Amino acid sequence: MSWSDHAIWWHAHPLGFLGAERTALPPGEPPRHRLPVLTDWLDHLVGLGCNGLALGPVFASETHGYDTVDHFRIDPRLGTEDDLVELTEQAASRGVRVLLDGVFNHVGRSFGPFADVVRDGAASPYADWFVPDGDDFRVFEGHRHLVALNHDAPAVADHVVAVLDHWLDRGVSGWRLDAAYAVPRPFWRTVTDRVRARRPQAWFSGEVIHGDYAAYVTEGGLDSVTQYELWKAIWSSLNDVNPHELAWALQRHDALLDTFAPQTFVGNHDVTRIASRLREGRHVAHALAVLFTVGGVPSVYAGDERALPGVKEEREGGDDAVRPAFPADPSGLGAQGLPVERLHRSLIGVRRRNAWLVRARTRVHTLTDQVLAYTLTDPDGAATVAVALNFGAAPVEAALPAADWTPAAGEATLHAGGRRGAVALPEFGWFVATAAEIPS
Repeated sequence: MSWSDHAIWWHAHPLGFLGAERTALPPGEPPRHRLPVLTDWLDHLVGLGCNGLALGPVFASETHGYDTVDHFRIDPRLGTEDDLVELTEQAASRGVRVLLDGVFNHVGRSFGPFADVVRDGAASPYADWFVPDGDDFRVFEGHRHLVALNHDAPAVADHVVAVLDHWLDRGVSGWRLDAAYAVPRPFWRTVTDRVRARRPQAWFSGEVIHGDYAAYVTEGGLDSVTQYELWKAIWSSLNDVNPHELAWALQRHDALLDTFAPQTFVGNHDVTRIASRLREGRHVAHALAVLFTVGGVPSVYAGDERALPGVKEEREGGDDAVRPAFPADPSGLGAQGLPVERLHRSLIGVRRRNAWLVRARTRVHTLTDQVLAYTLTDPDGAATVAVALNFGAAPVEAALPAADWTPAAGEATLHAGGRRGAVALPEFGWFVATAAEIPS
């Protein structure tokens, strides 16, 4: 296994998390040293069982971080390069790796090379970095303030490689590549191959919302992509009390595992928080049971471990509710959501004790209009994890293979008498168990 097979990420959006100003600081303003505050959260993520800190954008930008103006400079609203290096070193001292968010599909209009092109036109040395479009330039998904880079230009690839190398040399372990689906896959292959020639252990996960997930690995050279299809199936199947939808998604998920381990999640900085997305609060446990047992590289969005609410809206500023400011340290959260935090700790503990789950396939044993029960087995045959989920408001039974199951989390009754396979689930009940052998 590589180090990434053991990774469980805790994901924070620094500009929101640290309460930064909404827009860039005026020229000449001293930097605000906010990044060091995250050091006081490292023990929290380690306590959850995570060993990775996935940061949203930290580079100089105009507003929300995805309109980058300088990939080599930390946003002064967050601090300085020294602050990031110190955070990375503090994380490493706790066994925590750091993942940065690289926005290389588009830039803000104040991005130096673009400003040069606007001023000098075809005479600019950066003229081929951007694609003319009418009286302007190509932009990202209709957003005029996000100017698309020309990924056919070799100089753009050179620039991205230089950025990736610069921050890998300063201690980060990998990159989330924003809007990877909007970038030609051959560009990613060129970039990742060149970076890996120097940093073979670097890990690259692409934001891919739709399209051929596996192709971004086989053709694009990425290690992983975001598993939006599974994310949607988890909350949608629970809201609709439709285990069949989730079972179908797990089947498709298993097919991806033949190629790579997807980055799995039930929340991130771009979507409504899971506690607000689910209509039935008791379904949060079901969503987490799936997240931490199925194959993939899981991540926890900061605050979801405390069941924080937050609804994303399709409007300017519509992300604010899912990117709130946090207190200076975890004690500032008080007692809110502590049972959900304990649930995270318990299920991540199961994951840690069964690291082989990163590439495990699911085998469904019970599938009805209310119940889904599945198992995952170590390829070496040394252990099995079982999951049983009652989506509905009536007690039910689920069938698992007969084995000497040891309850690990949840609430259920294993039928006594010999080897046990039948599980009685209360309303909205769920159950995770382990066995030290392959069930019959």
